[in-house]
Amino acid sequence: MSTETKDTTLKPETIEAIKAHTKRYPKPDGALLTALRMAERDVGFINPHVCEQVADAIGMPPAKVWGTVSFYTTFRKQSDGKNIVYVCATLPCALRGAENVFDYLSDKLGVKKGETTPDGQFTLYKAECLGSCDTAPCMQVNEDYYENLTFEKIDQIIDDLKAGKSPARHVTL
Repeated sequence: MSTETKDTTLKPETIEAIKAHTKRYPKPDGALLTALRMAERDVGFINPHVCEQVADAIGMPPAKVWGTVSFYTTFRKQSDGKNIVYVCATLPCALRGAENVFDYLSDKLGVKKGETTPDGQFTLYKAECLGSCDTAPCMQVNEDYYENLTFEKIDQIIDDLKAGKSPARHVTL
């Protein structure tokens, strides 16, 4: 479903949850990231209409909300696939093969940056930083991180997701 035709009106309970969360902070700025995640979970992505609703709920100018959304690469700005795949593209990851990881995923999924697979399962992006420099190359799928990637690990992760299973997280702590 395209972003133009999908209803992006937040559910009343989401708006109430955002308002309740905002009350925990002396300034609405402190609640903004969580409020945006709540809205994203509700609608699936954040467009200007969603930003207006979040701004109204927390008492902040819509332009400031959209500025935050556009700054962070992990906010979905369009209707994406079920699994959002971000490959870190910053220098430490690049030095450890992130471009090869991205190209491998692009070929495996049959999509380019910002595209969604025809079955709606995967959307592929590059991220500016996933904060995992010491375990590069890494990728984030939805809320989970996968580090020290190899093509074999990638194959297993994608195959598990296609089968509806939760892949083993390859996180080094």
